[in-house]
Amino acid sequence: MSGITASSSSQALARLAGAQVPERVRHLLEAVHGIAAQVLASPLQLTMVQLERELFGLAEKARNSQVQADVYAQIRQLGVHAAEFPGWFLDALADDLARLREPSTPGATPAPAIPAMTLVNDTDIDRDIVLHEMARRESYRAQSHLQLLGQRFGVLCAQPAFDAERLPVGPHALCRILRACGERLGLNLEAQQQLYHVFERQALERHVELLDRLNILLAREGVLPGLVYIPYLPRPAGQRRTVGAPAAGATREGQAAAAPRPLTHWQGQAPAASWADAAMGAMPTPAAPAPASTGPGPGTASAPTPAGMASLHELLDTARQLLAQQLQSGAGNGAGGAVPPADMLAALAALAGQQRPAGATAAAPGAAGAPSAPVADLASMAATLQAAAPAVPARAVPSEAVMDVLARLQPQGAAQGTRRSFGDIQKALLSQVRAEHGQSATLSPRDSNTLDLLGMLYGQIQREVRADGPASDLLNRLQVPLARAAVGDEAFFIRDQHPARELLNTVAESGAVWLGEDDGDPVLLQKLGEAVDRVVAEYQGDESVFAAANRQVQSHLQAAVRKAEVTERRQIEAARGKERLEAAKQLAGRTIGQLCSAATPPRFVQTLLHEAWSDVLTLTLLRQGEDSEEWRQRQEATRRIGEITASAEGAADPALGGQIEESLLQVGYHEDEAGAIARRLSTPGGEDEITSRTELAARLKARARLGGGDGKDGADPQAPPPSERTPAEEGYYRQLRTLPFGTWFEFTTNQQGDTRRLRLSWYSLVTDNALFVNQRGQKMAEHSLDALARLMARDQLRIVTEDRGRLIDRAWQATVRALRSLAGGHTAPESA
Repeated sequence: MSGITASSSSQALARLAGAQVPERVRHLLEAVHGIAAQVLASPLQLTMVQLERELFGLAEKARNSQVQADVYAQIRQLGVHAAEFPGWFLDALADDLARLREPSTPGATPAPAIPAMTLVNDTDIDRDIVLHEMARRESYRAQSHLQLLGQRFGVLCAQPAFDAERLPVGPHALCRILRACGERLGLNLEAQQQLYHVFERQALERHVELLDRLNILLAREGVLPGLVYIPYLPRPAGQRRTVGAPAAGATREGQAAAAPRPLTHWQGQAPAASWADAAMGAMPTPAAPAPASTGPGPGTASAPTPAGMASLHELLDTARQLLAQQLQSGAGNGAGGAVPPADMLAALAALAGQQRPAGATAAAPGAAGAPSAPVADLASMAATLQAAAPAVPARAVPSEAVMDVLARLQPQGAAQGTRRSFGDIQKALLSQVRAEHGQSATLSPRDSNTLDLLGMLYGQIQREVRADGPASDLLNRLQVPLARAAVGDEAFFIRDQHPARELLNTVAESGAVWLGEDDGDPVLLQKLGEAVDRVVAEYQGDESVFAAANRQVQSHLQAAVRKAEVTERRQIEAARGKERLEAAKQLAGRTIGQLCSAATPPRFVQTLLHEAWSDVLTLTLLRQGEDSEEWRQRQEATRRIGEITASAEGAADPALGGQIEESLLQVGYHEDEAGAIARRLSTPGGEDEITSRTELAARLKARARLGGGDGKDGADPQAPPPSERTPAEEGYYRQLRTLPFGTWFEFTTNQQGDTRRLRLSWYSLVTDNALFVNQRGQKMAEHSLDALARLMARDQLRIVTEDRGRLIDRAWQATVRALRSLAGGHTAPESA
């Protein structure tokens, strides 16, 4: 490895020495390349090693000897240049750095707006799709690092900030280099795609580390040393609408700029939202004053609390103060006291450990003077707080004591089939703490806030998980380990992609309410059960247990995604074939329609042309294309048929009859049928003395048409014309025609509002058909874009956006919104 690094460094110095940049910038670029070589040299070598191993695995699983021989040939080809691959990669990176100040050029030739219809896959498009998805996933994962480094590279280049696509060390640039190096290896398409996946696992895993070290280097060298990344988070007001909905007075460009991106990732691969950003923006304005502190208890953390956690603690303290005020108001004024809104009371009840299932009420039915549900909730919470309040001044116990009690509760909460809420965990914890430390013992404000936050988060998650599914049991068994992780790590709620939260999200999404019965994966449930068992048995404060358990599950999810992609690709290929067939039928129908309008052959001849000869034209278009010599010959034959049959006088054309008969035999007609049709289409007036019209018509009616369709020209003649779209439907229709393939939709399946999530794998602008698959890549439905637009206008279909892609992120955002509403004294309306 040192030899490769040294060789690459020397060649990089030679390349960078000729860069047309100031001396200081050249020095910094050389340092940038040096760090890149240190970080990437070893992963690049491991990429070659792992690729060879995987190719050997493919050879062992080959379905026949020929495939196995081909794979072994690729392994031998790989061995010729494998040692040179890291050097090629780092040299190409040096070239990009040396051209930093040169005018930017497009990284790739844009794809044509309307791709040509071919019977083979476009390998360039396949590779571009794989690399683009890799780069996009990494761009989301390293978004903040890329933003900072893009600003600093803009300073080096004396230009505006670099975006992720242009940054020389960004994921898009690394993927472009990977493609060029993969072509130099001389591998076939399958082996190159395998190389891309191995590179993503081996090298791109170190990409964030590389960006972080480069930011530190440039900051230390005085390039924007105080730069920080604080994204702007708009706070929507009013009722939330589905992305892209037409709004009065709003321009299309303004809607596109404000709308979040559609979710296109598979299950378990959606980009994670920043919880720290949500926490930083959680504090309402103006904020209610927090209650005076009673002084730090023995268990209070001495380290300074991060800003995001400080906001959350202040929100919780304000919410508790509001709860106390409402309880006092209710006690002094009875049922006439001020009562907060219903959803505010639900959040207050969650804070008090008394949250009810969705739809449950506490009001006693019957009597005319029965209190309303909100008043009954207040009375219930007041009784609970009075019962839990110690008779002597409270004394906070250390966090270590809380952790010890939770460690003893962990095996008890792991029993399968034991359903208990998070409030039950808190009650059991407090009861055990007081049994060991006295009736005046209580939790420190920090620990109490942490458990309350986790309880509210759990309540939001359970609203989106099937109560009768196996995921619900797994979530119950994870309650105590997650409580220990949150109490032990103050940054549990603000640290991006915390291992414990990632496992919680994976478990929750396996039982989400928007999954259908055929979306279930028994193997995934088994893996999740093993992961939860491992956490319950082994977790003693080390978060690596969560990380290891989640990696075990993620490896299965990645394999499932690859299988789903293969299944989806087959469905897309079939749909594209149907599109090509439909387009060919339409062109053949137009050709015959023009002939019938110009030459006006007999009616029965027109029937033969539409029923039999159109299959010949369609097959010619599918096989040869519209620009082929064969298609021109078929057009000439069609014109000749019109000339002969339009008149009852003249002589038959045996040569034309032979050509027609041969063509009909190629599309599957029997010899007698093909001969009878050929005689009528090559004889004046379309007459035939051998076969009657009735007999021939019966045979044609019994035959299956090319492509299995019943209608003429690729359309159902009995279908009524579609009604005119409303302005709202037209807006949705135009939006649908611009969506990326892979966008997820939520279909409303019944009047109760239950939803089903399906993936828009492909749609055709020619036939207007859209293909939908499920989580496993299996075809579930086909709809027209017109029908989808009408469903969206009736709010029965919604686009899933990236900000709502992950279940746990949606639950956290709902929790923060509830806290903001409580602390602000009002509840912002939110649509489902």
